[in-house]
Amino acid sequence: MSIQRSAQSDQLFETILALESVEECYSFFEDLCTLRELSELGQRLEVAFLLHRGLNYQQVGKQTGVSSATICRVKKCLDNGAGGYRRAIEKAEAANGI
Repeated sequence: MSIQRSAQSDQLFETILALESVEECYSFFEDLCTLRELSELGQRLEVAFLLHRGLNYQQVGKQTGVSSATICRVKKCLDNGAGGYRRAIEKAEAANGI
């Protein structure tokens, strides 16, 4: 699965990259997404971090409350995806000294 590149997607990603603080991100994503959409994005990222740290499906499910289908999809992306989760996790860990 690959995102179809478009001018709209480029504009979205360039806009996100232009934001300079967590507060700016909160404001932007509050306007862009529903609370549920934002929560689901955050849950998927949390699942990715936990799987990356070696937790198993059961541990991740217990800690996050997300479905096994979501955990499975995130794991599939971690293992065989475009590398986005891994790159983002590595950069976040480096930025936070983890």
